[in-house]
Amino acid sequence: MKVIYTIIAVLFIMLIVTFSLMNTTPVELKYLDLFRVTVPAYMLIFVCFLIGVIFTGFLGLVERFRMSRTINRLQKQVRDLKRELRAQEGPHLLEEESNRTEKN
Repeated sequence: MKVIYTIIAVLFIMLIVTFSLMNTTPVELKYLDLFRVTVPAYMLIFVCFLIGVIFTGFLGLVERFRMSRTINRLQKQVRDLKRELRAQEGPHLLEEESNRTEKN
């Protein structure tokens, strides 16, 4: 299995390298008259991809935090309900046991 992962990784790296070599055309980026930079096309694509990965990871962290809070709240609710159930069952079970001992 490790060999298959290595082959896939090598193929992926070869794809990236050949893509980079084929897309070296300079692209000029400008914003109003404040910002002007020239970068290769492959660099622009990779930077945009990296920004997307970081943004998606951040959203995943936010969602994970939200889910963690929900899980904690629900676990507390389950504990409270179990405690309430035990409190209601406690005297009931004691009555049954006393009835059994009285019959014997």
